[in-house]
Amino acid sequence: MRVNDTIQVETQAESKFTALTGESFQEIFLAHWNRIYNLLRRMIGDPAEAEDLALETFMRLYQHPPKGGDGSNLSGWLLRVATNLGLHSIRSYQRRQRYELTAGKFALEENEAQRPAEILENTEANRLARLALSRMQPRQAELLSLRYSGMAYKEIAQAMGLAATSIGPLLLRAEREFARIYLSLSREEV
Repeated sequence: MRVNDTIQVETQAESKFTALTGESFQEIFLAHWNRIYNLLRRMIGDPAEAEDLALETFMRLYQHPPKGGDGSNLSGWLLRVATNLGLHSIRSYQRRQRYELTAGKFALEENEAQRPAEILENTEANRLARLALSRMQPRQAELLSLRYSGMAYKEIAQAMGLAATSIGPLLLRAEREFARIYLSLSREEV
């Protein structure tokens, strides 16, 4: 497809944007996909991530089309949304990388003080804890997992669809059940 053909297809697609139907959306998608995908691929460097972000760009177009309705600057709107998504992805990656490096550094500093016997003991305790969780009722195991991953009672209640006031007693029962199973497993191991 030549550049003039591409411009003509984009212009036709933008003129049909006034009433966004499945058919007109498909034309817009086909007319702008390559441009949006290639922009994101150059920004991100990862083809799979670029494809996800390009699809997210078109999903936003479909769910929340730009105001104005005449479609006169649809290309600009799509490029801007794609660019913002790409920049957000880059920032997220950099933050995640910084956090992971910091966490790795602290983990290495902690492990320097541990001796092989302590490492083995911790590994065995973790194995027993996972085994105990697997033998518990799924709801109790989920409660414990959410709580000890740092979530507050209110967040746990929302995630599990429970009343916030019931989380405390449910967690207490789950902790008792975990302790009972863990102790029986540790006795079996000895």
